[in-house]
Amino acid sequence: MAIRMPRIIKKSSTTGDVPKGHFAVYVGEKQKKRFVIPISFLSQPLFQDLLCQAEEEFGFNHPMGGVTIPCSEDVFIDLTSRLNRI
Repeated sequence: MAIRMPRIIKKSSTTGDVPKGHFAVYVGEKQKKRFVIPISFLSQPLFQDLLCQAEEEFGFNHPMGGVTIPCSEDVFIDLTSRLNRI
């Protein structure tokens, strides 16, 4: 059985480092970390649920300047690793 590495690209800078076909999100409860993820996640129901939670908590005013996901980093990594298997 092969181990599949997640397609999340974790970056720390804020501009100009998002590859084509990806977008940046901010994740975390207190300290926000920036993740660059494939746009293909937008069509996945699990990720759409996270976006709905983000809309409920932040509306369309995201304090970090990008999409802010209201969950812990561990939950986000777990969810996106599941999306990579779909």
